[in-house]
Amino acid sequence: MKSIKYGVGTAVREHLFSGKPITRLEAITLFGVSNLTDVISEMRSQGWIIKSRQVPYATAVVRVNDFAIFKPPNNLPIREIQLTEYWMSK
Repeated sequence: MKSIKYGVGTAVREHLFSGKPITRLEAITLFGVSNLTDVISEMRSQGWIIKSRQVPYATAVVRVNDFAIFKPPNNLPIREIQLTEYWMSK
């Protein structure tokens, strides 16, 4: 029987291939990928066009809460903190 290799980076790639953006917070929380930039760098070296921009932490929290319960501390300024969001360009 042949085993199928499905690493955590594969889940991130499939997420991006489906047209959805991702931040480091989402990569860690939803897929267990601790180093998103490694996955992004590998994809770029393979020729994929990956764009990026800064988004508020609150944006990522809302998206994570579609799949899990994530509550940041009340005193954390989630609208001021910025995360890098990545997506595939068409």
